[in-house]
Amino acid sequence: MTKEIMIKGLQKAQHDNNQRIAALRPSSHFGAAVKDVTIGMHRHAVAITHVWNFKGGGLRASHRMALNGLRGRVYIDKRAVNPRGQRPSVYGPYEEARGGTHAFYSRAVEEAGPALVGAALGKLSRRLV
Repeated sequence: MTKEIMIKGLQKAQHDNNQRIAALRPSSHFGAAVKDVTIGMHRHAVAITHVWNFKGGGLRASHRMALNGLRGRVYIDKRAVNPRGQRPSVYGPYEEARGGTHAFYSRAVEEAGPALVGAALGKLSRRLV
């Protein structure tokens, strides 16, 4: 039972973070572009992060995003704890460093980055004309 509560807590924290970011109203078109790219990168990283087994998912659920002015960031929540009592912020960088299909942030940049940035630039150019 404790394992489910911990994962549900991580998933709720991720959901709350998603809602908070989605509710932000950037004060500029550039800010809106940064928000869109950050949300897209977060979604992609979450979608491709490996899950150890069907009872796992702590690393996937620990991804967060933050916006600060014209800077967006996707990161592993240092407060998150998986069902085994481990911190994804400790083992997540090792998983990323394994490379290949394990490299969730590098893959997000490579796989989703160009399309997300292209869409954001297209939206910006239409708004600025």
